[in-house]
Amino acid sequence: MAFKNKKRAMSPLNNAGNKSAFQIKRMCRFCVDETNIIDYKNIKTLKSLITERGKIIPRRISGTCSKHQRKVTTAIKRARTIGLMPFTVPSGLTELD
Repeated sequence: MAFKNKKRAMSPLNNAGNKSAFQIKRMCRFCVDETNIIDYKNIKTLKSLITERGKIIPRRISGTCSKHQRKVTTAIKRARTIGLMPFTVPSGLTELD
């Protein structure tokens, strides 16, 4: 069977209802800035990578590369085990302190 080549130019007319046609490529913040290190003691950096309910944000949303996402995940899990970060947020609270 022969397959047709479906290359099309990126234009709003070809992707009428699709908003991802002009999506900007995200760069990993840890690859771009070498001084920004991943450490379980750096709670300020780790808080930006979890949701308000305490879930780890996936890499397709946060924009981190797979290498750094694995390091972020282990750092968050270590911080939770030690007690620097909560596993879940208590039912009355919506923000992490």
